[in-house]
Amino acid sequence: MNRHETILRREDTLLLVIDYQQRLVDVMARKESVTDEITRLIQGMKKLNIPILATEQYPQGLGPTVPPVAELLDPAQIIAKMTFSCCGNEDFDARLKTLKRRQIVITGIETHVCVLQTVLDLLANGYQVHVPVGAVCSRADANRDNALARMEKAGAVLTNLESVLFELLVEAGTDDFKAVRKLIV
Repeated sequence: MNRHETILRREDTLLLVIDYQQRLVDVMARKESVTDEITRLIQGMKKLNIPILATEQYPQGLGPTVPPVAELLDPAQIIAKMTFSCCGNEDFDARLKTLKRRQIVITGIETHVCVLQTVLDLLANGYQVHVPVGAVCSRADANRDNALARMEKAGAVLTNLESVLFELLVEAGTDDFKAVRKLIV
C-alpha cells in the first residue's frame, strides 16, 4: 500500500529547533507550553534515532538555548547564526546536505521571523516542511497566526506533536511505541 507523500518517514526526517534562547523565550506568548512541546519532540526524536539540529541567533547577545532544551541536545548540534533564515548560514546548509533528510520538522521562535524565513527557504529548495503548531511561538499570537497561514499557503504541513510522533512510529506494540507513548500520555 502506498503512503501519502506528506507522512513523515524515519529515514527521511530531521528535527530543527530554531533560536529557543532565554532572552527570546522570556518575552514569548505560550512559552511554557511551547517549551514542553519542544522538549517532548526532542525526546521522541532521540528515542527514534532521528537527527536533530538547533540554532542560536546571535548567542553573544541573546544568550544560549534555554536549559530544559539545551540539556537534551548535544552541543555539537547547535549552530550559531546571524541570518534570520537558517538557510543563510553556511554551517547549517552544509550539515543539512550531509544528513540527506528531505522532511524537516521545525520548532522554535519567532514564528513570524526566523521560523517563517527558514520554512520558506527550505520549501524553495525542495524540502518538505512540517510545523507542529504547538511548538512555535511569537511575542504576539497575531504574528504567529499570520506566519502559520503564510507557511501553509506556501506548502508547509501544519501539524502537531502527536501526529509527528505517531507518523514516525507507524505501528503500535513495538518497543519504540512503548518508549514514545510515555511522551504523549
